[in-house]
Amino acid sequence: MAGLRLGPLLRYVDWESGSTATVWVEASRPCTVEVRCADGASGASPTFSVAGHHYALVVVTGLTPGSTTAYEVLIGSRRVWPPDDARLPPSTITTPSASASTPDDADATPDGTTPDGTTPNGATPNGVRISFGSCRWASAPGGGHDPVGPDALVTLAARLAADPAAERPDVLLLLGDQVYADETSGATRHRLAARRDLSEPPGAEIADYEEYTYLYDESWRDPEVRWLLSTVPSCMIFDDHDVIDDWNTSAAWQRDMRATPWWHERIVSGLMSYWVHQHLGNLSPAELAADPVYAAVRASPDGTEALRRFAAETDADPARTRWSYRRVFGRVRLVMVDTRAARVLAEDRRAMLDPEEADWLRDAVMDDPSSYDHLLIGSSLPWLLPPLVHEAERWNAALCAGVRGQRWARFGEKLRRASDLEHWAAFPESFDRFTELLREAGSGPDAPATVCVLSGDVHHAYIAEPQWPKSDPGLDSGPGTDSGPASGGAPASRVLQLTCSPVHNSIPRSIRAGFRFGWSRVGRRIGRLLSRHGRTGASPVTWHRAGGPWFGNQLMTLTLHGRKSALTLVQAKASKQGAQLEAVLERSLTPESEALFGHSTEC
Repeated sequence: MAGLRLGPLLRYVDWESGSTATVWVEASRPCTVEVRCADGASGASPTFSVAGHHYALVVVTGLTPGSTTAYEVLIGSRRVWPPDDARLPPSTITTPSASASTPDDADATPDGTTPDGTTPNGATPNGVRISFGSCRWASAPGGGHDPVGPDALVTLAARLAADPAAERPDVLLLLGDQVYADETSGATRHRLAARRDLSEPPGAEIADYEEYTYLYDESWRDPEVRWLLSTVPSCMIFDDHDVIDDWNTSAAWQRDMRATPWWHERIVSGLMSYWVHQHLGNLSPAELAADPVYAAVRASPDGTEALRRFAAETDADPARTRWSYRRVFGRVRLVMVDTRAARVLAEDRRAMLDPEEADWLRDAVMDDPSSYDHLLIGSSLPWLLPPLVHEAERWNAALCAGVRGQRWARFGEKLRRASDLEHWAAFPESFDRFTELLREAGSGPDAPATVCVLSGDVHHAYIAEPQWPKSDPGLDSGPGTDSGPASGGAPASRVLQLTCSPVHNSIPRSIRAGFRFGWSRVGRRIGRLLSRHGRTGASPVTWHRAGGPWFGNQLMTLTLHGRKSALTLVQAKASKQGAQLEAVLERSLTPESEALFGHSTEC
């Protein structure tokens, strides 16, 4: 008899129709999975098989726009979710109204509500609420001592489950390192040792697809997290630890890895497992229907070889696959960017994004700017770093490119790997182009209220705000044009780097001190010296720290309503009553956004 192994995960909710969603599950054997909702909506799908595991992504149709409805998962006629002994609330699907993408009504009050207390687009008065973070080790088992402190995701789930009136995110963005293939727990190492000799490479790291399933079991079977992911839609993108630390740092790094006997199986299995567990749920039903790999895997009794072939070809030629995607949440546009697999690593053409990916990103950002009030770009790696770190990465990139000769280039490569110098700043031309794209996106008559880059990776949280130099009047487009300020001119939108990490991890005190020093005046001076030595030239923008750094297990939440935007940061703290979420920041990002909190905050 088939049962439920993992899930359900509520992944995609259609914000245009308000009537469709997708639910991901893993079953114990081949079967047909059905999702049945209390309002009569439903969907069913046969499982597909990969490496002896059986999955389904069920498209649920007929949902009532602007509603919250409980749902069950059935295999055959037997209910497998919620479990009979469930102690947590029912899993639900919340849909926006079908008009959620329209601008606010002219009759709305200053807090975005109409006189009767509802919002013009049928959403809650709090608008679209998007929580995000990255870097989550699986929680400590069974209430045991947790050396890195309470898990922010588990603590959020416990709060929402205990208080039905608590504000829930409309969507959860997981910005990388959802699993750690290179840093396994004691429980996972025990499972690995039962199937192979850990004295042989890759040792206690993940070797193949089956072992990747251990990571997802450990991460998503936690009862609170399992419930949370079943009731809050999620968008995901990988970062390095989903495969290996510093994945695709450089061409030399890639050559060294490909020379090892275990790497091919690791990268192929990593891409396969990401496709199954994370990527598919990022796609809309229409995108799924048009996906040839999804069709091939589902058409075969065993889709392993079809998926393995796809993953191997993607590793050989990353440009053939797009992991990036775009989502719409009413008047909010999210563009999630692959900053790992899409890289060009050759030193003479080094780029964060290959040319086709860069073109796709530009189109995804600039298409019909009048259709959104807020632009969010999900990049697992921060765009703006502490200035000293930024200049060190640009300097290192110049050394590796040979600006100071081959001896310095060899030193630069060693330093790059040892110090994780591989963020946007380590790809200087890509940094400059991305910066210009953000400036353009925030310019012109249809400029959004905010343009925010959402990132993780660096195991702390901070807010950075750029300043563009004033445009040269001689370069202006002239009267009568609507192209916005010339290159270098400040955008009309408020542009911010919002970084939040980790959800559940740690950072050594020495590195904390280093990040703090990176923002200091002395750190900036050292950065200028490095820039002079590397002949890197000035960056197209300067920036300052507008908040932080904050250290701990944490989540940021953006509340967006009309052209208003507000930000909160909460941290999971241990207490005698158990783990609690403590608010450490509440800040308005746009004028007149205090109503989103119910009290005055700093703008």
